[in-house]
Amino acid sequence: MKRSVRKPSPLVPAATMPMLMSNKKSSNGSPTIAENRKARHDYFIEETYEAGLALQGWEVKSLRAGRAQINEAYVYLKDGEAFLFGAHVSALPTASTHIIPDPIRTRKLLLNRAELNRFIGAVERRGYTLVPLELYWKNGRVKLRVGLAKGKKAHDKRATSKERDWQREKARLMKHTR
Repeated sequence: MKRSVRKPSPLVPAATMPMLMSNKKSSNGSPTIAENRKARHDYFIEETYEAGLALQGWEVKSLRAGRAQINEAYVYLKDGEAFLFGAHVSALPTASTHIIPDPIRTRKLLLNRAELNRFIGAVERRGYTLVPLELYWKNGRVKLRVGLAKGKKAHDKRATSKERDWQREKARLMKHTR
């Protein structure tokens, strides 16, 4: 019986294939596209949710190439729907000529009604903020981890930094005492 050997795609040269996927894995084991590291510094993340994104074809190709940033992005609620605003997905140079790619367009988040209602209640009544934490692949689809967060004050940030420094120093001391 003859086995078929998978050939590289003619659209993407085989030499560039490893560069398309990030080596870093997200918390659920999927390859990470982009991460908002500053969010954990600026906010207390109380709950996280997974949301899908409504994307166009050129955006998916750009995300496969790792050309996304969510550092300045935020999630807002309007008319009972959630949107990702300010995420930057730069187009590949080979993008189609019949469309005009907008790198910072507003993208709709795909959530179920119960999650949307929970978000609306937390944001409007309890003063929480929705923060995009990471963009990653899951079963061939792009997912966004959204955190329900409270903002940190300056003294909270200093306390977090002090605790992190103490943990580092403690690990150093334990290593030397062995």
